[in-house]
Amino acid sequence: MRIMIAAALIVSAVPAAAFAQTAPATAPAAAAATGYSVEDTDIGTLLDDPAAKAVIDKHIPGFSTKDQIDMARSMTLKGIQQYAPDMVTDKVLSDIQVDLSKLPVKK
Repeated sequence: MRIMIAAALIVSAVPAAAFAQTAPATAPAAAAATGYSVEDTDIGTLLDDPAAKAVIDKHIPGFSTKDQIDMARSMTLKGIQQYAPDMVTDKVLSDIQVDLSKLPVKK
């Protein structure tokens, strides 16, 4: 329950203008490039990689600096979408996935 509340607080504090609702883009199955996926990789893992963290903050400004972020580290970006579907849209997740696919493979 605390994780769900934290996820809602994290995404609700981000300005709505940062997430324009548009038609979903098709994200390539690019998780293979880095192993990162908005659906499968937990937020903590993404935030621990400076390049992945920068990708998230690019598309969700201020996400990584929220006070409650530690409580959401075990969730995925797709998982928090249910708490802020108007802000963490399919388009935002698709754009994040595209950028994550451009990162070098982690070994």
